[in-house]
This record gives sequence, C-alpha cells and structure tokens, in this order.
Amino acid sequence: MSLYAALDVKTGKVQGKTAERHTSAEFVDFLEQVVSGCKPHQEIHIILDNLSAHKISQVEEFLQRNSNAKLHFTPTYSSWLNQVEIWFAAWNAKSLLEASSLPSRISHHALHSRLFAKTAHPFNWKYSDVRRRIFPC
Repeated sequence: MSLYAALDVKTGKVQGKTAERHTSAEFVDFLEQVVSGCKPHQEIHIILDNLSAHKISQVEEFLQRNSNAKLHFTPTYSSWLNQVEIWFAAWNAKSLLEASSLPSRISHHALHSRLFAKTAHPFNWKYSDVRRRIFPC
C-alpha cells in the first residue's frame, strides 16, 4: 500500500490518498486531485523525494497541463526537510502500528486524516540545535 499526502503549509491541512501501489499513474492521479482543490492559476509548490515514479513522462505531461504546479525535489537523504514527513510520522505512530491488514490500514488512514483535519494548524517547524547550525562565511 502507498500513501500520498499533500500538506498546505499555510493552514496545516493535509489531503491524502491511499493506493495499492506507488506508480506514476497513481501519483499523477493524486497530483490531479491536489490541483483540483486549488484556485485556478494559484501557484502550487510540491516538495518531493527523488523517487523514480515522480520523474517520468506522465508527470512531465501533468506539469505541461498545469503550469501553475511546480515540483521541488529534496536532496537525497533529507526527507526531514519535507514538512509532510511530520504528518507521515504521526500517521505511522497512530495508524500503522494499530492496523494489521491492508483494509484496516486504509480505514485508520481515513480516520486519522479526518481527526487531523478538525484541528489542522501550520506546523511550527524550526531547527534548534545551535551546535549543528551552518553559518554563512
């Protein structure tokens, strides 16, 4: 099972979708779902990991049809930069660990999404370990 999630950084609301597999077609369907929920001509910035399913011709065709959508890829091994990963971690802790079968995982995902949406707020993300900060030259 694959889980797709889009986070509105301004509101903290998450839009999600489950799929049997993580294919380019499923990914493009999810992108279409995200874009359909936005205002026409609104700039949409999507941060992704470097999965090969995110970089094939179907995705390029989607981008040509939706010029207001921009994809930004995180560097390898830096998923912590992607704020939706915080939501994935919460979903994993609250849902996946309680579900033993695929149908129950899908059900838990839907429940967690609805509960999260009721109290959605922007993530207050900051880097606070000053010992590891990189300062400009």
